[in-house]
Amino acid sequence: MVRQKFNLLFHHFWKKESGLTSMLICLCLANFLIVPLFGSNQTVHWVLNLFWMLMLLSGIISLAKNWRQFQLFSILPLCYIILRWIRIFNDNPQFMHTDFIFGIITILSLITMVLIKVFGPGPITIHRIIGSIVVYLLIGNLWAFIFHYMYLVIPGYFNVSHISSDYNTVHSVFLYFSFTTLTTTGFGEILPVHIFARNMVTIEQIIGVLYPVILIGRLVSLKVEKHD
Repeated sequence: MVRQKFNLLFHHFWKKESGLTSMLICLCLANFLIVPLFGSNQTVHWVLNLFWMLMLLSGIISLAKNWRQFQLFSILPLCYIILRWIRIFNDNPQFMHTDFIFGIITILSLITMVLIKVFGPGPITIHRIIGSIVVYLLIGNLWAFIFHYMYLVIPGYFNVSHISSDYNTVHSVFLYFSFTTLTTTGFGEILPVHIFARNMVTIEQIIGVLYPVILIGRLVSLKVEKHD
């Protein structure tokens, strides 16, 4: 019974367009409630990671055209899950670099799969527009992951004020920084110091300006044209 409900849950996310709306709700809860308030709890951290990994694998199952394609696309997410579990028991710095590479590939895969749903056959619906917002939030998560890695591996890339670092987990700090950068807000309490960090911030700012105008705006205009 539990397994059947589990399958129905992830079937909802990928087989139905309303699943894109559910995905947006999950992302908002994770990014703006769970991570900032409970991100220091390792159990919560691993449960969130497991949920998104299962989400990705279920999407691969739904979108793969055959068993061979599923096996091919599942290799990287499965490797990422294994590395995550290894790091629970062995915090070797070497695993951090591999974990970063697989993490980036995993988030990019999730972004690609949501875009496939958004631009799939059929009319433009409100759920597809919401799906493009899901991609926007995932881009914020992607850059937060990159900034977090840079901060941990190469000291001096960022100057983080004590106010920001004392009352939040490191990941929530860079999640906040990523979204203020993506929306080109920038309050100045977290500063990119190294030239490479500044370049990454600039790239995210450009994406943050162009993405809503080009992609989300285009989808909204197509939906309006259909009604007219």
